[in-house]
Amino acid sequence: MARDSFAVPASVVSMRTRNPIRAIVDNLKVKPNPQKEFISLALGDPTTFGNFKLHPTCVEAVKTQLDSYKANGYPPSVGIEPARAAVAKAYTRPEAPLTAADVILGSGCSDALNLCIGVLANEGQNILLPMPGFSLYETLASSKGIECRFYKLDPARTWEIDLPHLESLVDDNTAAIVVNNPSNPCGSVYSRAHLLDILAVAEKHKLPIIADEIYADMAFAGHEFVPLASLTTTVPILTTSGLAKKYLVPGWRLGWVLIHDRNGAFAEVRKGLLNLTQLILGPNSIIQAALPEILKAPQSFYDETMAQLEKNAAVSRELLAGIPGLNPVFPQGAMYLMLGIDLTVFPSIADDVAFVEKLAEEESVLCLPGKCFRTPGSFIRIVFTPPIDKLESAYKRIREFAARHHV
Repeated sequence: MARDSFAVPASVVSMRTRNPIRAIVDNLKVKPNPQKEFISLALGDPTTFGNFKLHPTCVEAVKTQLDSYKANGYPPSVGIEPARAAVAKAYTRPEAPLTAADVILGSGCSDALNLCIGVLANEGQNILLPMPGFSLYETLASSKGIECRFYKLDPARTWEIDLPHLESLVDDNTAAIVVNNPSNPCGSVYSRAHLLDILAVAEKHKLPIIADEIYADMAFAGHEFVPLASLTTTVPILTTSGLAKKYLVPGWRLGWVLIHDRNGAFAEVRKGLLNLTQLILGPNSIIQAALPEILKAPQSFYDETMAQLEKNAAVSRELLAGIPGLNPVFPQGAMYLMLGIDLTVFPSIADDVAFVEKLAEEESVLCLPGKCFRTPGSFIRIVFTPPIDKLESAYKRIREFAARHHV
């Protein structure tokens, strides 16, 4: 039948693709105070202020590949073998061995997550996600017609998973559990004991896990990052990570999937992952070629990064403690902390979104409302990566803002 007009509908997938952060942030009524320097504590990008520096050897590794003219073509969709082998060598553990065949490269950790969710769940199935949690999980799943079920994290236990609530969400249609450790937005680092308890739930219900470990090894003194796959020989796990945070280069867009499966449960999944990589034909060829050298950056580079993050976290602890009406849950790692708001003592502020808007309007300090991460209750997320002077200024303004509105 001939059409009489250009009525062009958007696809179902495109119309159900929605990022919860954008839905909230794009509607924020933020007009910073022009009398005060604008300071953003909202963006989880360690390069924003220039105070976290990439190690020179990583830069030289990329320059070498540019000058070689040998890394300008199409790489294999799963990534070139030397790069995959380098990742396997860097992340293998005696309890969770890896070879190049167990590594798939993606265009950033977000692409790695997309591969994992896409290979494990079908339209109409459900996937279990942390609440609060990184909003992209929901975006990736819902765009594929996968139901998102959100399990609670407990701020009173530094954001550990409410395991009974997690288990209550499982049914015959559940495809996988997503576990983020260390956490964005919470800054939590799970203990070995808690990780074992999570694995026990997955074991009981025979569910695979997607372990988002983009902040791997970014744990503060007194806390230990333990790769989830190192604690089990039976639960199949797809671990995602990449260069963005630990190596301070989110814009280089290189991430990976680590396939942990000692019992063959992922035999078909391996084939499915290969198929899905052929949608975009692999990540940046130059960065792939440089990856073996990038991963050799000296331990001092990581130590300096963590020392700076810990110093910023200590400033956060010092300056955010004891503010009436505000209840920080101090971080154990990563780059974030969650700040609870007791709305009963701020009668002029309706919720966390209004708190963020008023704070920006009066003090030119921008945070993200907890609603961006489906946080129960009223919280804001703070990124504590700015230089110390800016961080101190921002926290002083938050204290003054709280005092002004507190009753």
